[in-house]
Amino acid sequence: MEVLNVTSVLSLLLTLLYLGVILWFIKGWKALKTFTYRKHQPIKVSIIIAARDEAENISKTIEDLLAQDYEKEYLEIIFIDDHSTDNTGAIISSYAAQGISLISLNESNTINSYKKKAIETAIGDAKGDLIITTDADCRMGPNWLKTIVSYYQEGGYKMISSPVVYFEEQSRFERAQSLEFLFLIGMGASTIGNNKPSTCNGANLAYERQAFYEVGGFKGIDDLASGDDELLLHKMADKYGNKIGFLKNHEAIVYTQAKPTLREFIQQRKRWASKSTRYKNKSIIVLGVLVWLFNLSILLNLLAGTAMLLFNISAGAQLLSLALLQFSIKLLIEFLFLKKVTQFARRPELMQLLPLLNILHIIYIIYIGIAGNSGKYSWKGRMVR
Repeated sequence: MEVLNVTSVLSLLLTLLYLGVILWFIKGWKALKTFTYRKHQPIKVSIIIAARDEAENISKTIEDLLAQDYEKEYLEIIFIDDHSTDNTGAIISSYAAQGISLISLNESNTINSYKKKAIETAIGDAKGDLIITTDADCRMGPNWLKTIVSYYQEGGYKMISSPVVYFEEQSRFERAQSLEFLFLIGMGASTIGNNKPSTCNGANLAYERQAFYEVGGFKGIDDLASGDDELLLHKMADKYGNKIGFLKNHEAIVYTQAKPTLREFIQQRKRWASKSTRYKNKSIIVLGVLVWLFNLSILLNLLAGTAMLLFNISAGAQLLSLALLQFSIKLLIEFLFLKKVTQFARRPELMQLLPLLNILHIIYIIYIGIAGNSGKYSWKGRMVR
């Protein structure tokens, strides 16, 4: 009974802490005021896109970039072909007459971070004062760029994280990813709203070229395949404090697609989780461990309670009730947070998937917390770490 009481106390403590974390996210999201575009003064902007084997998608991305409602003489679009094995480079080259620049990455020696090398190479050639990165399979509306520039000029930011949303889902699995991804985007935005930046997404990221060099670029994080976004964010936050912004505006959304298979999804999330091994901000690490332990406690209480009841041990009912209480609190508080985020993304219909996603999310968090911090993973046809 003493062990049971200790387990119950620890589980309830973790639940209260998790409740506090999500309430903190809600506070941060609310603190972010919706930005309304008013005007912008044209400045030289360099949009940088690293591409590898994106022949299927890249034309649509290029067309969206060329359709931007922004002064063409102030816009520079640079693609870096990262050793593509398809005709990605040829497709990009076909747009040369329309001002699209192509750099071919020629690394004879094997490196672990090809994407950082590609971005760093392009920034070295870029003429823009403001660097904006996105991905070669992303879509954006015509007001995307000018909205970012207007926000940058009004706030005087050194780095701007902007929203990324999944679209054109083909299955319930992909729609579930969309909801889970919105949680991640909302979480990253809320930490910026609370002046404690933790995560962002390189598919929609802007920063001053000078600031990139002032923080040493990717130096110190260039041995890790991932992290061209949030590890750079941490370096920027360390140097510039509250000069990090999140652009809460629907016109600023970049759209991309969910992973069609479970294997691709797991590989992607392992890649994202691998960045946590290099976090210098201990509070972010503590936060991640807390979330992992909370989800683990729900699963352990459920499994232990079920096993006890199978052996007619009455204490099992207490553990099952505890697991149900934890799950109910998790579901309720995440509903309150995601309701606001999905409304912003104009995807409120995704909320119907929350109960099922919450169940699967517990297992997923536990697995990724371990797998993402150990071993290698596949990315763009390469095994990296």
